[in-house]
Amino acid sequence: MTSDAPWLITGLGNPGPWFRHTRHNAGFLAVDRLAERHGARFRRSGIATVVAEIGVDGRRVLLAKPLWVINWAGRPTAALMRRRGVPVERLVVVQDDLDFAFGTGKLKRGGGPGGHNGVRSVGEVLGTRDFVRLRFGIGRPPKGESVGDYVLGRFSEEELAAMPGVLDRCADALETLVRLGLNRAQDALNIAPVTPAGGEPT
Repeated sequence: MTSDAPWLITGLGNPGPWFRHTRHNAGFLAVDRLAERHGARFRRSGIATVVAEIGVDGRRVLLAKPLWVINWAGRPTAALMRRRGVPVERLVVVQDDLDFAFGTGKLKRGGGPGGHNGVRSVGEVLGTRDFVRLRFGIGRPPKGESVGDYVLGRFSEEELAAMPGVLDRCADALETLVRLGLNRAQDALNIAPVTPAGGEPT
């Protein structure tokens, strides 16, 4: 890996305005927030991805949103990595995760997809799971609601009210990862649950 190789932070989600505030699009929301912070705009790259480029302490960072449905995110991610010379060590995938309460998350390298088909697709196409994942907590569905309906459902009003702070902490952790490495970024992200406006901690 060359020292000037860019980072790639890929948010997982489904394209189209209907999906914007659904739980399965937490990855898109996180990279959108990072782009907004740096005043960057997404532009089409190839046939299946939009990309924004930012700088973090002089390091090139690509922010990407694949335009295929989330379960097929691997192929456009791998194609972008080849075009831009991104090694797997500098790939970060931002995903929604049922195993963490809303307002919490975890950064880790490697590991199984945990039932997330978008993460599975990336690992299968690349032939490795040795990339970093930011697992954005969305919590478990309430009793009687299927996982499919829950992840494709919209965040609650209370969650949306708390979302700016959650996304800022994700952006802080991603910037710390690029600047200082995984261990320091993990410390930045491993936080107590956010309390939605007017509610109890989730």
